[in-house]
Amino acid sequence: MSQKFNRYTVTAALPYANGPVHIGHLAGVYVPADIYVRYLRAQGKDVAFVCGSDEHGVAITLKARKEGVSPQEIVDKYHAIIKKSFEELGISFDIYSRTSSKVHHETSAEMFKELFDKGVFEEQVSSQYYDEEAGQFLADRYIVGTCPNCGNENAYGDQCEKCGISLSPAELINPRSALSGAQPVLKETKHWYLPMQDYENWLRQWILQGHKEWKPNVYGQCKSWLDTGLKPRAMTRDLDWGVRVPLAGAEGKVLYVWFDAPIGYISATKEWADAQGKDWESYWRAEDTRLIHFIGKDNIVFHCIIFPSILKADGNYILPDNVPANEFLNLEGDKISTSRNWAVWLHEYLQELPGKEDVLRYVLCANAPETKDNDFTWKDFQARNNNELVAIYGNFVNRALVLTHKYYEGRVPAAGDLAPIDQETIDKVRQAPGKISKALENFKFREALVEFMDLARVGNKYLADTEPWKLIKENPDRVNTILNIALQIVANLSILGEPFLPKTSKKLAAILGSANGSWTTVGQADLLQPGHQVNKVELLFEKIEDSVMEEQVLKLQNTKKQNEPVPEVSVDPAKPEITFDDFVKLDIRVGTVLEAEAMPKSKKLLKLKVDTGIDQRTILSGIAQHFSPAEIIGQQVSVLVNLAPRKMMGVESQGMILMAEDSNGDLRFILPSEQVNNGALVS
Repeated sequence: MSQKFNRYTVTAALPYANGPVHIGHLAGVYVPADIYVRYLRAQGKDVAFVCGSDEHGVAITLKARKEGVSPQEIVDKYHAIIKKSFEELGISFDIYSRTSSKVHHETSAEMFKELFDKGVFEEQVSSQYYDEEAGQFLADRYIVGTCPNCGNENAYGDQCEKCGISLSPAELINPRSALSGAQPVLKETKHWYLPMQDYENWLRQWILQGHKEWKPNVYGQCKSWLDTGLKPRAMTRDLDWGVRVPLAGAEGKVLYVWFDAPIGYISATKEWADAQGKDWESYWRAEDTRLIHFIGKDNIVFHCIIFPSILKADGNYILPDNVPANEFLNLEGDKISTSRNWAVWLHEYLQELPGKEDVLRYVLCANAPETKDNDFTWKDFQARNNNELVAIYGNFVNRALVLTHKYYEGRVPAAGDLAPIDQETIDKVRQAPGKISKALENFKFREALVEFMDLARVGNKYLADTEPWKLIKENPDRVNTILNIALQIVANLSILGEPFLPKTSKKLAAILGSANGSWTTVGQADLLQPGHQVNKVELLFEKIEDSVMEEQVLKLQNTKKQNEPVPEVSVDPAKPEITFDDFVKLDIRVGTVLEAEAMPKSKKLLKLKVDTGIDQRTILSGIAQHFSPAEIIGQQVSVLVNLAPRKMMGVESQGMILMAEDSNGDLRFILPSEQVNNGALVS
C-alpha cells in the first residue's frame, strides 16, 4: 500500500495544555507515532511529523479562573512543560507548535470563512444558558448542578464526574453558573452548524466500504456513530478565549475547539514548511501524500468523522488514509485520572528515573493498548527492564563486545567457513527486518517489538550454543566466525532498534564506531567489515532495584490516600439541655503546663502541674497515650478550675483539662487562637 506514496504527513493528537503529559498519552499516541515515523525516516521516506499544544476550549478558561491567572499564562506554562518532556523522551516531531500562534488563528479563520462563503454552514438560533451577573453565555462546563442520576450536587452540564453519566445542561437539577454561582437564564444566541447529516452517505462509503483495513476498534466506533445517525453540530461557541469567528455580527464568539484543533496540524505544517523552505501544500493536498492520524480512542469521532467532513467540504485537502487509534492504558489496575492525580507524569518520570527514557518507551510499547485497554504496573516495568532489556538485549551485546576486546583487541575478526548453526542464525538475521517492517506497516507495534527482541534472543542463544570461550584455544578460527556473526547481529540490532529505543541505538552505534548500513540494507551479515575497530564497552541498561520501584509505588499509594473521601464522623448525641444559670457556674480559665510526668502503674494518666493564673495546682489528665510529658511542658491549656477535687491512684486532681477528639480518636487541646495570660476566662 505504501509504495504509491511519495511523502507522508503523520500527525499526533494535540495534547491539551491544561496539564502535563502522562503515560496514558504516551502509550496511546506518542510512542507508537514516533516509532512509525522513525521507521519511515530510516527508509529514506519524506515525512512531516507534526504536533502541538491544543490551547483553546472551556477547560483552559476554567483552570485559569481557578488559579487566578489568564488563559495565556496557563497554556504558556504547560506548553513549555509538554514540549520539553517530549524532547527529553526522544519524540522526534519535525515541529511542535501551538494553537495560540498567529499562523494557526489565521489558518483556522480562513478555512471557516471559505466554508461559510461556500454556504456549507447552517445558521441556527437556539436558547442557551446565560449568566446575567457575569454577562456571558455559559458553555456546558460552566454550568453545575445536581445530577439527576446520582444526586451529586456538583455535576457539570456535560457530565457527572461522580457517576460518569453524560448530561445536558437542561437535565441538571437546580443549575447554577460556575462563574458567579447565580442561577442562569435561557437566552437566544446564534451559531453556525456543520450539517453532519449531509455527509453521512459519503462517510459510509468512504469508511465502511473504503477502509475496512482500519483497526477493528476504530472501524467499529465509526460504524456505531453512522448507524446512530448524524446531526448538525455547532462549529462556534460563545466564549472569549479561542479563534475569533471571522464574520460580522459574531462578536464574543470563537470557533469550536474541535473545529480549530485539527486544523492545528495544517497550521503547524505551514510553520515547519516555511522554516524548511518546503511547500506545505504538497503535504496536505497532493494525492501521492499519505495522511495518518495517531490518536486515542476518545478522539476517533473527531478525526474520522467530523474533521474529514470539514476537509471534504473544503474540497482541497487529502483525507486520512489511516487512523490507528489505541485504547486506554490503566495504571496499577485503576483508570488514569488527571483530576485524582492518578497518573505517572512524564516530566516527573524523567526527573526521578534519569537515563531511563528508552526503558519507558520499551515498556509502553510492549504494553500498548492496541485493541483493548491494558495495564501499566511498576512491577511489570521492573521485570521487563531486568528480564528483557538487561538479561536479553543488553547481555547479548555486552558478551559479544567483551569477547571481541578480550580476544581481538576490539577488532572485528574475519569469518571463515560457515557451519549449519551459523547459516541458520544468519538466515534469521535476514528475516528479521521483513518481519518487523510488516508489523509496523500494519501498526502492530507490540508485534514489531517482539520480533526485534527475538533477534536479540537469537544472538544470546547463538553464543550459548557455540560457546566461543571454550573454543578459543583449541579452534581460534572457529571463534573468528562465531564472533563475526555475533557482531553482525549487534550491528543489525543497532539499526533495527532505533525506532523503538533511539537513545540506546545511538549509544550502541557509537560503541560500534558507526555500523555500515541503513534500514534498506539491514539484515545482512556484512555490516561490520573485518578489522573494524569497536570502542570501549558500555552497559546499555542497568538493573532496577526493588527500592526504586517501592518509591514509585508508595508515591501512588499516597496519591490514592489523598483522594480517598473523608470518612463520616460519628458524633456523640447532645447531652440533656441545661440553663444559662447552669452554664455560668462553669469557671474555665487558660493555664500553662509547668511540669508533666507519667503516673506510675498507669498507661493513660499524666500528672501535670498547671499555672491557672489563680494558683498552681496538680491535675491528672488521661492523655498519656497521645502526648509525652516532655512535649506538653509550656503548653497553654483550657482548665475547668471549679471542678470538685477527685482522688485517683492516691493523688488528688484539682481540675480538668479540656480536650477535643477527632475522627481518628486523636486528642487535641482546646486553645485560644492566640497566646493569652494565665487565668483568662473562657466564656
